[in-house]
Amino acid sequence: MNMIAVWAVATIVFLVVEAIVPGLTSIWFALGSICALIAALLNAPYWLQIIWFVIISIGTLILTRPIAKKFINGKAQPTNADRNIGMRCVVTERIDNLAQTGAVLCDGKTWTARSYADGVTIEVGAIVIAKEITGVRLLVLPETNRNMEEE
Repeated sequence: MNMIAVWAVATIVFLVVEAIVPGLTSIWFALGSICALIAALLNAPYWLQIIWFVIISIGTLILTRPIAKKFINGKAQPTNADRNIGMRCVVTERIDNLAQTGAVLCDGKTWTARSYADGVTIEVGAIVIAKEITGVRLLVLPETNRNMEEE
């Protein structure tokens, strides 16, 4: 088996996959296969080519993935709505996750709301704390149950 051809094909496959799939998925393996291809061109033994491929692939993955992930997935834009998290709100419509009902008044604005804790219904007039925003819904927790999030 001609290892030069194997590593050349592997490099092309990894680069094509990288080009097709959004985000970084196989660039590290393409780098590893390029290094193994160079080793094959220098007539290194098969076992050394494979070790070279594995070490370079895993090494570059470990060293660069956290940095690359930060830049690729760092597209979340904070909005003014984020300031509602942690605020006290008043329930204006009974919150029932099973019935998919609920609304709260928070910072002068009405939000569709759901309970942060599954199975907990919250009655009109209750004071709740905004814990998270999911889509256009505010996930809330009754003020008396603040410690439920720690369980």
